[in-house]
Amino acid sequence: MIIKERFKDKVAIITGGADGIGKGVACRLGKEGAVLAVFDINRELLDSTIREFEGLGIQAKGFVVEVSSESQVSEAILEVERLWSKIDIVIHAAGIVGPTNTKITDFPTSDFDKIYEINLRGTFLITKYTLKVMKKAGKGRLLLIASIAGKEGNPGMVGYSSTKAGVIGLVKGVAKEFADTDITVNGLAPAVIKTRMNENTAPEQLAYMTAKIPMHRLGTIDEVAAMSCYIVSDENSFSTGFVYDISGGRATY
Repeated sequence: MIIKERFKDKVAIITGGADGIGKGVACRLGKEGAVLAVFDINRELLDSTIREFEGLGIQAKGFVVEVSSESQVSEAILEVERLWSKIDIVIHAAGIVGPTNTKITDFPTSDFDKIYEINLRGTFLITKYTLKVMKKAGKGRLLLIASIAGKEGNPGMVGYSSTKAGVIGLVKGVAKEFADTDITVNGLAPAVIKTRMNENTAPEQLAYMTAKIPMHRLGTIDEVAAMSCYIVSDENSFSTGFVYDISGGRATY
């Protein structure tokens, strides 16, 4: 259910926003009134998404950003601040899965390094530089997309599981640094969500993860968008440092 004007006059950065979860969250934020700064590495896909949003009456601008690059992240965030004078909301959805169904003894170190650079270093950089802007106003909402794999660990996915666990630790630590302000830092840990990212997941790996969901189905992008928008809304004012679950019953704590 779209809540019209819930985010009216809010400026929101969404990373990984050209496709998948990021795009779904961005679209809902825009339909509810937010002005969007959409970060993604894929220029062609980003341009297509921005045109789609504009066709829906959503005010959006695309930024080609490699989230593991400190210079690109800092420059893009400064440009967002220059354009709109503030950043109210950040939803960091950019990430990669890397090898699946691969034991650590066979896991290429180069692949682990790449996953770390995007999933954890990228999260650190987005968090660091957006908070520099938010703290000027003393208010804001930051949501980092983690994973149930970061809580429970998925065998065969050591790179993804360990870096998403790092995201969870970052949420909990940074939130306490800003808990005496009106800046909240929370996380969201989805189980398997039906996106194009899963097309490259080994069938055995996908079957394992799906079997652990008591609802016996994958989550949807719309379901993630609905929960994400609540988390970054003004209503959610007494929750920080928490990692929300959206797992179809898989999460047990």
